[in-house]
Amino acid sequence: MNRIAPFFARLRPRTRVFSRSLATIALAVTALPSLAQDATPTISDSNLKGWAAIEEAAKGQTVYWNAWGGDNRTNEYLAWVADELEARHDIELVHVKLSDTSTAVSRVIAEKAAGNLDAGAIDLIWINGENFAAMKDNDLLFGPFAEALPNYGLTRPQSNPEVRVDFTVPTGGFEAPWGKAQLTFYYDSARLETPPGDMAELLDWAEDHPGRFTYPLVPDFTGSTFLKQALIELTDDTTPLYKPVEKSDFAAVTAPLWDYLDALHPHLWRDGRHFPASGPEMKRLMGDGELSLAFTFIPSEPAAAVADFQLPPTTRSYVLDGGTLGNVHFVAIPFNASHKAGALVTANFLLSPHAQAHKQDPAVWGDRTVLDLDALDEEARAAFIDDRDNPAALPAEALSKTLPEPHPSWMERLEEAWLERYGSQ
Repeated sequence: MNRIAPFFARLRPRTRVFSRSLATIALAVTALPSLAQDATPTISDSNLKGWAAIEEAAKGQTVYWNAWGGDNRTNEYLAWVADELEARHDIELVHVKLSDTSTAVSRVIAEKAAGNLDAGAIDLIWINGENFAAMKDNDLLFGPFAEALPNYGLTRPQSNPEVRVDFTVPTGGFEAPWGKAQLTFYYDSARLETPPGDMAELLDWAEDHPGRFTYPLVPDFTGSTFLKQALIELTDDTTPLYKPVEKSDFAAVTAPLWDYLDALHPHLWRDGRHFPASGPEMKRLMGDGELSLAFTFIPSEPAAAVADFQLPPTTRSYVLDGGTLGNVHFVAIPFNASHKAGALVTANFLLSPHAQAHKQDPAVWGDRTVLDLDALDEEARAAFIDDRDNPAALPAEALSKTLPEPHPSWMERLEEAWLERYGSQ
């Protein structure tokens, strides 16, 4: 079985040097007052003065953003962000592409152990789940900063509390939201008339259609999410899943999952002996006609893939009857980031209506906005409307059935247990 090889990011030399005091930047962030949470924010003179100092400090900086690089559409969006930051703020943004976010976390840990407290190689990380929990627990994060960002109030966190929680862990302002994802299934309606509506039906369908379904190799994030989705459906009591895993009987809670996978694997693609390395590879198998049913964590991805001729026009999207896992993804700043001002301006730009609308456009990426559209004026809201007719697109109301993510400790234990049981096949 193939393994996902560790990725060690190689940073290119910094092209621009910036020497303003990081202490000055930290004080400016601390001085920013909290924005109103229940109304469209207005920026006071004192707030504007503090943020203006940060924007001035960010000019000329190079921000090294460690982010997953496994999807071309995502990478193209980040390249667009880089162009916008260059034009608007004189910031150079470098996308350091990762295959596993834990690589960046390990690097920050190593820098702290080596005594590198203010000249870290990573300025910004795309992060959530167990990686955020690990950084927070080990005091590896700068902040709190998120709620001081001028655009943060547009998320209206009092009405949308999910922007303040990451896999049950309160963010405490140490990471800023910038997108939403939810597990979405898709199928080829030319091969499959009525798709399975839950995990039990999925097993029955797989038995009747061997080789037509699979899931990505764990610990790929999409593959691990499939494990969590199955566990939530199969367990009688989900309460333990929302507490640290060590507080429960892991073997007893997960026994139904392993029984299910033992029954499912013989009917998967390649008899469950091999797994696609990632969600994009699983999509390619759908496009090649090897699979009839697949899933993604980006609800708009199937429709976008049809438009790009990567999937057949008979592709359709849906959410399981009981709902599917969904979460908010964030950006965080390491405690020792070299260019904190640039990272702050980048995080704020990612929350701007301009950047959020462009990101949500199915023709660009299709990643859902974290902004509360009621906080925007009519012109800004109009940019989020997509009236294009695409039968492969998921109806917006389908995403109302969102299941919360378990505590991050469960993901790590599930991955370890999966590898012990199936990793040597």
